[in-house]
Amino acid sequence: MEDITGPFRANEALAAGDITRGRLAGPATTRLFPNVRVAAGRAAPRDDLVGRAREAVLYVRGDPPVVGGYAAAEVHGAAIAPTMAPVDLVVGRRSVRPRPGLTIRRDVLAEGDVEQRGGLLVTTPERTAWDLVRRLGFTDGVVALDALARVGKFDPERLLERPAGARGARRVGPAVEASDPRAGSRPETVMRLVMARFDVPRPRLQLEVHDAQDLFVARVDFGWEEFKVAAEYQGDGHREDQQQWRRDQSRLAELASCGWIVVPCTADDLRLPLTFVRRLLKTLALRGCLV
Repeated sequence: MEDITGPFRANEALAAGDITRGRLAGPATTRLFPNVRVAAGRAAPRDDLVGRAREAVLYVRGDPPVVGGYAAAEVHGAAIAPTMAPVDLVVGRRSVRPRPGLTIRRDVLAEGDVEQRGGLLVTTPERTAWDLVRRLGFTDGVVALDALARVGKFDPERLLERPAGARGARRVGPAVEASDPRAGSRPETVMRLVMARFDVPRPRLQLEVHDAQDLFVARVDFGWEEFKVAAEYQGDGHREDQQQWRRDQSRLAELASCGWIVVPCTADDLRLPLTFVRRLLKTLALRGCLV
């Protein structure tokens, strides 16, 4: 038992002599799924979607299933999964019973839609994006496409080449049109969509600001260069990390010294975006932008 450091199939561990039936039935192990156990206290935390995916694949007998959906996105480095997102397993034609926290999808994947990452079979970034866009609402779909196109380095328009008759395919076109892989986070994507919805003049994304001597000052999330106005998301981490807060204040001072106004956007602003939009439009108007 001491050699079993991760989740394991109970029948295989018994057959190999790695554990006794007594220990298997006792408090030394925790049952994750039928026939899947882990040493007590070693189960993946609920917020560790990749860890839960490693546990879940052992539940499916035979050929390893393919991890898809949000779990695949997390494996690829796109941190977009909501808290407590289920693990998606793609099992082909097999009949596998779903379990709490586990979604079974009987899709048949093309060879080019699957790759191996970190010991797991996962859907590729492009296939993962196509699946998520078809299943999610508009905003979450664009968030997923932005992030996966960024980490997977593919053009979002490639999704338009996939079967138009697939379930949910009507959502692909609008998501592709609204996508921009330059977004560095979910809040940045949501900010961009909010500004487009309220007809804010289109900004430049990830704009580099230079001073009068053409020296680099900062890169801003969204910028209106002609009017020296920027909009940026301010997450709680910027406030809670003292060193980050000091860097932020120095950066804002440098931008101000070059005549730039930075309009901040917080999580509350994204929940009630009209206040942020009004603030931004007023600032642009003060700088002479006809809005």
